[in-house]
Amino acid sequence: MKRFFYCLLFLFTTSFVNAQKLKKAEKIVVANLQTHISYLAGDQLEGRRTGSNGEKLAYEYISTEFLKAGLLTKGDNATFLQAFEVNDGRMVTNASHLIINGNDLAIEKEYFPLSFSSNGSLTTVASIALQENGSPWFYDIKDLLEANKNNPHFDLVDAVKIKAADAAKKKATTFFIYNSSAIKDELQFDPKAKTIPSAIPVIYVTKIAKEKFLKDETASLDIQLKIEIVDKKRYGHNVIGYIDNNAATTIIIGAHYDHLGYGEDHNSLYTGTTSLIHNGADDNASGTAALIELSKLIKASKYKNNNYLFICFSGEELGLFGSKYFTEHPTVNFTTVNYMINLDMVGRLNDSTQGLNIGGYGTSPLWGQTLTANDKFFKIKFDSSGTGPSDHTSFYRKDIPVLFFFTGIHNDYHKPTDDADKINYTGEWMVMKYIFKLIEDTDKKGKIAFTKTRETAMSGTTSFKVALGIMPDYTFSGIGVRADGISEGKIAQKAGMKAGDIIVQLGNYKFTDVQTYMETLNKFNKGDATKVKVKRGNEELVFDIVF
Repeated sequence: MKRFFYCLLFLFTTSFVNAQKLKKAEKIVVANLQTHISYLAGDQLEGRRTGSNGEKLAYEYISTEFLKAGLLTKGDNATFLQAFEVNDGRMVTNASHLIINGNDLAIEKEYFPLSFSSNGSLTTVASIALQENGSPWFYDIKDLLEANKNNPHFDLVDAVKIKAADAAKKKATTFFIYNSSAIKDELQFDPKAKTIPSAIPVIYVTKIAKEKFLKDETASLDIQLKIEIVDKKRYGHNVIGYIDNNAATTIIIGAHYDHLGYGEDHNSLYTGTTSLIHNGADDNASGTAALIELSKLIKASKYKNNNYLFICFSGEELGLFGSKYFTEHPTVNFTTVNYMINLDMVGRLNDSTQGLNIGGYGTSPLWGQTLTANDKFFKIKFDSSGTGPSDHTSFYRKDIPVLFFFTGIHNDYHKPTDDADKINYTGEWMVMKYIFKLIEDTDKKGKIAFTKTRETAMSGTTSFKVALGIMPDYTFSGIGVRADGISEGKIAQKAGMKAGDIIVQLGNYKFTDVQTYMETLNKFNKGDATKVKVKRGNEELVFDIVF
């Protein structure tokens, strides 16, 4: 086995061969890549959504491959796995109930709390017609709907919030609402909504239940209510293997292995109505497969002046959950980390253009000395920024030099059509060779220097009229938007905002999460002056800005 690897490594030290004339040892690696991607992007893994059984099958496969490669465990409890929590919104527990005159109403079909409802319980006698202190209040939203049926700016949820807050001030214990009009209200319990809870429970009673149990508005009603809404959690798992060369520094090679499942997290670009598996062959079974094969080659190599940590991240598609968790809970001494290489979508090299994108070029002066655009095989496009929509960003934020390898976007991106038969396996092998040559070139360089680069701000894209200049922390589960990073020279930095600040309001507009923050940005135009309200620890700060 060793002899095979040394023969293969000899091929690395020679000039690149024509991609169509592979040696026997190279063909074996290409076949391995195909085996890995075919399994990871197979229907049985159902898109490898973070926290799913498909993710479990994937991390078991990767763990087995790490074991075969001779890697040491570097996860939790002497395993390859590092678990992390993902906030999956909120859920109404089975302890919740609404009983009216002995009738136990069915959740969802006959009643449900609104997303901003507080928890609470009561046992009381009440009447729809009476609105008294210390009693439940009932409210028909018919008049609200009919008065605003031609108002495009009317927000029913906000209107109900105002009515519920008023009822709470007048000592109502619960606010029941129903709709007797012919206008559909589209109200529902939204598990993903981030909102400040109301002072009292707010319960929607459906038309079916209103007719069955609340028809007589003067009758006395025996009511037993309990509402229990809790955070819903799922757990992702990073897979971490290690080569210990007793060196002073460690190189990290990473790739995310999660994908979109059936598109349940609303990050798919598929526009069809039938639920389909998103297999994610290029995104990112390709990077995962390359990482597995690189671990074998590096394990058998003569390059011993660094230790090597191989991490397959989950939660990348949700907002870099796995890599962010690792950088905050590293399983190696983080001060020894030399640099990080990220492989994301390296499987669709175009044979005609041979274009390879490398990000992070500006994160160390060494990259300018080591990497060149005049490559014998690839036409390389460099991007200096250490940030971007992939896991290297989490490491750059910890002042670690990074490189991001990517063979380009394509029409199958985030769609069910990203399948294993579309991968350019030979092209992926050539990307691996390039990375291995980089490992060789930096083996005796010691710990390389880090440099700051420009930030790629989320709100700097052309879809926004204005930009604040922050990088949102997508893992933040609280109210508002936490700034994971501040773009140099942009509005936020000039105003005095810092990484870790939680932005909760722009002008008169409050927002609860990244989505409502982005909607708020589009209410402003260039040149508009406004105020930004942020929370910094226990302080609440207000900054004056001009877009």
